[in-house]
Amino acid sequence: MKPINSKLLMRSVWEGIPQAVFIYTPLCGTCAAARRMLEIAEHLLPENTIFEMNIHDIPDLVQQFQISSVPAVMLFDGEQDTPKMIYRMNSVEHLLNEIRKAVLK
Repeated sequence: MKPINSKLLMRSVWEGIPQAVFIYTPLCGTCAAARRMLEIAEHLLPENTIFEMNIHDIPDLVQQFQISSVPAVMLFDGEQDTPKMIYRMNSVEHLLNEIRKAVLK
């Protein structure tokens, strides 16, 4: 997963680029487990599909998208400006299916 900043994220949303964005905090154990699942899923997806952002670096996006907790995955389908939010990281298979539904139409 490559880090992305708010400006690049909003530009790609505006351009209609489908993508998934992992929101985390560095010291969160649940975030670390979610990261491991997403790293596995990432190997089964096209390059540059999943990006990451530290929630402490994006207070504007937390407000704009009403991010309520971490870990979270924002799914942008390329058509809507509002992402689908995933807060429950059930399994690699679940995450992979949700990302594929949103990003690989």
